[in-house]
Amino acid sequence: MSCEELNEHYELYAIGLADEPERGEIRTHLNRGCEVCMAGMRRAREIAALVGGGAPPAALPARLRRRILASVGAEQLRWGWASVWAAAAVLLLCAAVYFNSRERSYASEAATLRDQTRRQNIELTRLNEAFAILNGADTTVTSFGQGQRQPPRGKVFVNPSQGVLLIASNLPPAPAGKAYEMWVIAKSGNPVRAGMFQSESDGTAMHIQRGPVDVTATRAVAVTLENEAGADQPTSTPLIVAALQ
Repeated sequence: MSCEELNEHYELYAIGLADEPERGEIRTHLNRGCEVCMAGMRRAREIAALVGGGAPPAALPARLRRRILASVGAEQLRWGWASVWAAAAVLLLCAAVYFNSRERSYASEAATLRDQTRRQNIELTRLNEAFAILNGADTTVTSFGQGQRQPPRGKVFVNPSQGVLLIASNLPPAPAGKAYEMWVIAKSGNPVRAGMFQSESDGTAMHIQRGPVDVTATRAVAVTLENEAGADQPTSTPLIVAALQ
């Protein structure tokens, strides 16, 4: 069993109430030094110690087990103050286990929602930037890949004040450790880096490089395959070349 599957059984194991196969699985994980289970058991023992601190010394874990069995008819009990304290301790521990589990669940859900919101905000920002370039009155459009057998195809939109927008299809995902890098190629001088990007699993890609572009001094926009860290100058044959009009 995985550590995640054992997560809900640490507290019961800590007070000797875990059933098989979970009890044996936790013991196996602890014996092999599993850091996740060891950390979980430390928390579980702390909870058990806090709850157990409210009960008299007579309410030992072994007796707690017998009292729980007795509560479902497995053993006859004679109730006294020690029994009341033991039952209260068990109830408190069960409550602690339940609320601790719910707190972890809520924390996980909140983290997931925050991540979804962050990614949605990033995508919304990209779309707004793309629309700003697409709708620019002075935006120029250049197509690439037409008339060739199976190359990447698409369009490059260049706006002097907003930047460059690349929209491509038939661009396969980059190999492991690689990424695509866009370049603004001037009519004179070295190509200028214009950002790294990856294509989607279906071969589509959209990349935006924000910032002013001197269209009159730009000869083309190109894309090469580089190491993930990027390159200061192209190191491979361009897969995309969009010559500006």
